[in-house]
Amino acid sequence: MTSTWNDGERGRAPGTPAKNRNTLGEEAPFSGQLEGPPWAPVVRALHEAGHLDLELSPWLFEGLPAAPGSDGLEARVEAMLLGLALGDALGAPTESMIPGDRRRVYGTIRDLGVGAGHTIDVWRDGVLTTDDSQLAFRTLEHLLEDGGFHPRGLARRLASGERLRGSGFTTRQFLTNVAAGLPWYEAGVRRKAASNGALMRIAPMMLPHLAAPTRELWAEVALAASLTHDDSASTAACLAWVALLLELLGMDGPPAPRWWVERYIEIARPLERGTYWPRGGEPAGYSGPLWRLVEQEVTPVARGKRPLAEALDRWHSGAYLLETVPCLLAILATLAHDPEEAVLAAVNGTKDNDTIASLVATAMGALHGPAAFPARWTGRFDGRLDRRGHGRVQHLCKQAAAMATGGDKTGDKTGNKTGE
Repeated sequence: MTSTWNDGERGRAPGTPAKNRNTLGEEAPFSGQLEGPPWAPVVRALHEAGHLDLELSPWLFEGLPAAPGSDGLEARVEAMLLGLALGDALGAPTESMIPGDRRRVYGTIRDLGVGAGHTIDVWRDGVLTTDDSQLAFRTLEHLLEDGGFHPRGLARRLASGERLRGSGFTTRQFLTNVAAGLPWYEAGVRRKAASNGALMRIAPMMLPHLAAPTRELWAEVALAASLTHDDSASTAACLAWVALLLELLGMDGPPAPRWWVERYIEIARPLERGTYWPRGGEPAGYSGPLWRLVEQEVTPVARGKRPLAEALDRWHSGAYLLETVPCLLAILATLAHDPEEAVLAAVNGTKDNDTIASLVATAMGALHGPAAFPARWTGRFDGRLDRRGHGRVQHLCKQAAAMATGGDKTGDKTGNKTGE
């Protein structure tokens, strides 16, 4: 996910800590309320202090996560997370190209490595994945190594390791804030942070709750999402996305096209607040919440009244959530029955194609399991997240599958299968 669009505070020099609103400081009067679990009281405390840009709908505290069942769950969880990295790797070499320009240069991309060298400075060492995979698997490593979620631990883990490949403004500002010593609840960029950097890394947050789902999941997702992007559209999208993935893990086949739109809106609508505008493309003149844009723009695609390709061109398809989420849901509503073509629609038809393809492939792995991805993808993907550690992604996916079913999560945490 590369974005030069400043989706955080305007007018701040790069590399300086964010001047967040309602700064609490480490000695805030309610600092003792910021420890968990449980995390639901922390969500309430932060919200009351103005540190969580989200409407606290009853669902956030009362909604019981779907229990996907144990039959084939390990394989589907493994495929879900492998899909996250595969989609990233398929799109990354031509990330940020206008789809029409990409088609003229490369034709229709169907395999890994096509377009390698287009993205400056990222591909010289042969690693195909970007910050999408790096941050998602750092989230997973935090859950594995710390035995569950803690926002302080997640903040540290996201900020550690090799440099991120292609991160956007808001994530970079978060890293600056962590390096400057800001506490976890002040490190994220507040409001006007409606890019897809939290959405792309949020899927692993469900894993500790799969064996025995609890309502605490939603509080954990809200805190993990707002850690970097404290924006209601972003956090609502993350909560809705995790809920959709949970339900997909338990489905026997693709849902009806309208399900993608209706279920997303059902969850996101009572959580969002604030007004957003398109930054380019259509719908010209729109202002309002993200969920309403989804209802207005994606519903015709789900009903077969607007062709998918026309819709993707219409929305600009960049890293802004008013582009990413409609593209994601439209692709899934149209092509969920054909996982390979769904992923390739994102790779070829969107601008921020690494992130959108990663999200699509995550859903396809959850829904279809290992059969979602052809052997020419899985066999060629070396599983690296940085210059070392061949097979690291595959190793972490197996550990995640064990966590999801309450199995053994111990073992080598590096995932370095070649001894590098």
